Amino acid sequence: MLKGVNQWCFPEGTPLQQVFAISREAGYDAVELNVNPLGGVGLTMETTAAEAEAIGRLANEYDIQLRSLSTSLLWQTPLSSADASVREQGRRVVEKQLALAELIGMDTVLVVPGAVNEHTSYDVCYDRSHAELALLAKEAEKRRVRIGIENVWNKFLLSPLEMRAYVDAVQSPNVGVYFDVGNILHNGYPEQWIKILGSRIVKVHVKDYRPSVGTGHGFVPLLSGNVNWTAVRNALQEIGYTDTLTAEVEIYAEGPLQTVYDTSRHLDIILGGVPR
Repeated sequence: MLKGVNQWCFPEGTPLQQVFAISREAGYDAVELNVNPLGGVGLTMETTAAEAEAIGRLANEYDIQLRSLSTSLLWQTPLSSADASVREQGRRVVEKQLALAELIGMDTVLVVPGAVNEHTSYDVCYDRSHAELALLAKEAEKRRVRIGIENVWNKFLLSPLEMRAYVDAVQSPNVGVYFDVGNILHNGYPEQWIKILGSRIVKVHVKDYRPSVGTGHGFVPLLSGNVNWTAVRNALQEIGYTDTLTAEVEIYAEGPLQTVYDTSRHLDIILGGVPR
């Protein structure tokens, strides 16, 4: 498996050249970029093909792989919205992700499919988001890029059986699961999810969590929470997963760049090796 780090693990505004240089120095194989709000560093909804290709070449200069693309924009434009125009905006976000991924050579984009809240019931969230994914799957197939549905704290897809059924119902080889190990701990066991989802898992995020805290404040540095990393590693090996483990962790308030270096060493231990 490869060691990856998300762009969010760097202080906001860090130039991509520095992101790639530090990632290589810290021992990562890959960096996960994000489609950021307008004005952000790196990729945005306004990024041109030429700009995207230049970013790909810059990563190559530092021997950094770009294998997946995330975004926070779908929280503002959910595919489950009651407003058709908002759903259309969300669809455009994913279409932009897919286009950028194809240009740069990434094989997966991360998608948060929607959210259950006081305005959107569980069944409606399911139906609306699923209908949008059926449309987006065709675009993903055309561009030969996979959509990875992430398990997040959106009160939706709360069991591995449901996640499996949701993904399978799209009936596309280009729609799978972007599995987040730490996000599961408040309502399940990541090693069980991994075995149940199996080959549907196309990418993996790693973070650690202390369920006793019960809120977002429970996310802690890798190895200091309640994830059973030996069980997770064994489960991933059992399903034949060989792709990236991408860290998506909170950065330190003091010396934030140290987060990247420490997390790399933590990943070495999670992968069963000796810190480099």
